[in-house]
Amino acid sequence: MADTLRELLLIAIKSEIDSMEVYKTLSERVKNYILKDRLRFLADEEEKHKAYLEAVYTSEFGEEPKDFPENEDFPLPQVDASDEQRPIADIIKDAMEAELEAKKFYLKMAPMFKDEETRKMIEILASMEQSHYELLKQELEHLKEIENYENIWPMTHVGP
Repeated sequence: MADTLRELLLIAIKSEIDSMEVYKTLSERVKNYILKDRLRFLADEEEKHKAYLEAVYTSEFGEEPKDFPENEDFPLPQVDASDEQRPIADIIKDAMEAELEAKKFYLKMAPMFKDEETRKMIEILASMEQSHYELLKQELEHLKEIENYENIWPMTHVGP
């Protein structure tokens, strides 16, 4: 398990990159416009988190982040969206778990920063991961209501 701030930041950056890719992949796969838009939103959020964490890394260590951990050494859950036959609901469940673990990870990492502003921003990132979880939970509930989510009219969620 990583225990230095450098290692933890590299893990956090890699996690944001991986999450961004999962949400982009899913947004390209789904047909429902609202879900597609929400997944794009999440991908954009992860991109912003990555950019912030890269800036923190550069500020702390005076260099660009590099030497990211390999997947087998990675302490956060990995979400696999590569199998197009895998149900969207299963991938969303995995993503929900990953968001909660990311929240815990950031809350454990925050006290390691001496700078109060950075510490608070890392705590805010944790709360943002919780809001990502809540958004995914809401979409998962929609999936449960509609038996075959991807074979319905793409504008199902649009209404008064």
